[in-house]
Amino acid sequence: MHTIIGEDYYSGIKDEFIAHSTESDTLEQLDNFIDSYPLDRKIIFLSYDLKNSIEDLTSKNTDPAQFPVLHCIVPIEISPKQSFSPTTIKKNNSIVFRPEISNNEYIERLKKIKEHIQLGDIYETNFCYGWKSKSKLTNPYALFQKLDTITKAPFSVYADLETHTVLCASPERFIEKRGDKITSQPIKGTAKKVHNKKLDEKIVLKLENDLKERAENIMIVDLVRNDLSKIATKNSVTVDELCKVYSFENIHQLISTVSCKTKKSMPFSAIMKALFPMGSMTGVPKIKAMQLMEKYETTKRGLYSGSIGVIYPNGDFDLNVVIRTLIYNKLTETLCFNVGGAITNDSDPEKEYQETLVKADALIKACK
Repeated sequence: MHTIIGEDYYSGIKDEFIAHSTESDTLEQLDNFIDSYPLDRKIIFLSYDLKNSIEDLTSKNTDPAQFPVLHCIVPIEISPKQSFSPTTIKKNNSIVFRPEISNNEYIERLKKIKEHIQLGDIYETNFCYGWKSKSKLTNPYALFQKLDTITKAPFSVYADLETHTVLCASPERFIEKRGDKITSQPIKGTAKKVHNKKLDEKIVLKLENDLKERAENIMIVDLVRNDLSKIATKNSVTVDELCKVYSFENIHQLISTVSCKTKKSMPFSAIMKALFPMGSMTGVPKIKAMQLMEKYETTKRGLYSGSIGVIYPNGDFDLNVVIRTLIYNKLTETLCFNVGGAITNDSDPEKEYQETLVKADALIKACK
């Protein structure tokens, strides 16, 4: 096992907890595993379908990447990321992806989703679809380096596991726990970054003042506030930043920051049951949006829309949102990624489709 998160390189496996299916007590089993190693850091991978053990939900679609529902690892060694040395210098072949659904299929499905919004079943949702390639990945770290150079994402992860390799270039934090404070930073609102400075400044200004994008973001902020209120101390939920544009190497994002105070002794499972999956990848109302997306999406999201991060010995943790991520199944030699976006009544189907291509762009470029 070789994993890079932030500035740290984690290697070897002292022990691990893996769940391949969702049971009602999966998170409680995880709590017991975490408590068994009070002095160790843990690396955690939470797949989107963990939702089925939190809520009364099911998933009948298949996951092309076949990633576990939950995987928690106690590493043997932690060192600076500069100490990592890949085992191969082979070049990757150029990889060609095929989307699960066509442009026309995407638009037709989105129109049906909008009918649910117009009927009042939901107000906002996140509709996703996948891309897949049957390719042998000979040098995954070189591919990760290319992806990291293109995006310079703050919550990137490289994880070379026994059966899978994860190359994550996420710009989004799910939740950070520091002492009794929990912070979430949902993203809703995307614009492509361009090299022309004056034109790029106009793009940023347009994103910052786009009524549709702000409405999507604010709706998810309200959902996050509601989720946090389930575990927050009285009157402690705060919107620290609302609809601020953050610029990354290849993209601009509209991000809000919401926080609360909570009991320090609260177990990991209780926090996940209140907050997972994250509002930015589900919708409003949350459960109904998840139910409908199972109907209109063609595959399971798997690790996409889930979370990766580190749990520290003192109970603090920092978890990302798994987006802009390549997932490689070593056994089937399948490389996958998903893209998606927020859908409201104001969504233009063709524009929404084009936004998914903006999000896919860095992943496809890195694989060429």
